[in-house]
Amino acid sequence: MRCIVTGAAGFIGSHLVDALLAEGHSVLGIDDLSTGRTKNLASASANSAFQFLEKNIRDLSKSDLALESCDWFFHLAGRADLVPSIVNPEDYFQVNVEGAFCALQLARELGVKRFLYAASSTCYGIPDTYPTPETAPCKPEHPYALTKLMGEEMVMHWHRVYQLPAVSLRLFNVYGPRSRTTGAYGAVFGVFLRQKLGGVPFTVVGDGSQTRDFTFVSDVASAFVATAKSNISGEIMNVGSGHTYAVNRLVELLGGKKTFIPRRPGEPDCTFADTSKIRARVGWQPSVPLEQGVSCMLEVIDDWRDAPLWNQSTIAEATADWFKHLGHTS
Repeated sequence: MRCIVTGAAGFIGSHLVDALLAEGHSVLGIDDLSTGRTKNLASASANSAFQFLEKNIRDLSKSDLALESCDWFFHLAGRADLVPSIVNPEDYFQVNVEGAFCALQLARELGVKRFLYAASSTCYGIPDTYPTPETAPCKPEHPYALTKLMGEEMVMHWHRVYQLPAVSLRLFNVYGPRSRTTGAYGAVFGVFLRQKLGGVPFTVVGDGSQTRDFTFVSDVASAFVATAKSNISGEIMNVGSGHTYAVNRLVELLGGKKTFIPRRPGEPDCTFADTSKIRARVGWQPSVPLEQGVSCMLEVIDDWRDAPLWNQSTIAEATADWFKHLGHTS
């Protein structure tokens, strides 16, 4: 198939590119490199079936592309860290919402056969049900979650109004090699791996008993490919590991001392995907347990040497606005 992947130089996007190329598809990767890194595409760039275009999706038109049509269009470009969305909501709306609109319009113009959108499990907010099904109400707690949900709603709207063959995958706590090492305060894996390299205690939120549906990135990439191959359209499906793991368990696997920081308002005690829909409809299932995934992360831990080294003080400073604006909602 002829594929387009936006956010191709990013964490999940680059793994998806590799998965598509491994199956013999041709891929045009699009990324403005604002958060993505060209080294994530080192393997793909050696493949003649891969082309790369450095461009912002909001500034892209069909005339910029080296193809007249596209079979599979994967929209993964966007801002991903939760905490900075409180401080910079305008940027998140421009990139995540306007970006999704532009991707949908381009996909329509290209007459795509499949449009896949990377949605977020944060749309559920603090769920009432675990494992959480796709029918659970969406209660976004912060601008990041809201912008991803708005993008998803556009995707479903374009399916209904313009008959765009689209599917939205709600991703749960994705981790793995190449995850971001930006200056923003981000996901727990990046924080912990840099702290391990620095020989400092892991900053555990609360008492560490909260659990997360840590889902390995290769499983996520395979979910996108399997869904693209299916005939499903106009559906929303969860993508998770099939388990939920305590943060304390992650600390045990990484090995090291820990220190504790205050729990953040607006965050659930548990994330746990009900994946029965995608298993039944697509035949996809995850294959990488947490123990194996953490082992893979430790093998490439040096990749996090250029990541910021967070401590209790710098985390408190980075999350001050989070507590200020979300503290009264919980």
